[in-house]
Amino acid sequence: MPNIKSAKKRVIVNKTKAARNKSRNSALKTAIKKANAAAQSNADNKVEVINAAIKKVDQAAAKGLLHKNNAAHKKSALAKLLNEG
Repeated sequence: MPNIKSAKKRVIVNKTKAARNKSRNSALKTAIKKANAAAQSNADNKVEVINAAIKKVDQAAAKGLLHKNNAAHKKSALAKLLNEG
């Protein structure tokens, strides 16, 4: 445990940010998995699910969770799923 006041604060802030990032990353992965499942089963709400996943990817890129090229790659793959069926 750090002794300096600013270092103590950094530990707390980093823990908070890590928890927030983990939550957002988990939500992103879940949305992408749901989109893939909907595309494979050709579900009725396929378009809405894939669009929601694309939105999550955009939000993750805006928050710095994903590099912009990685986000573009994921969005391209989701768009490909959308246009296949």
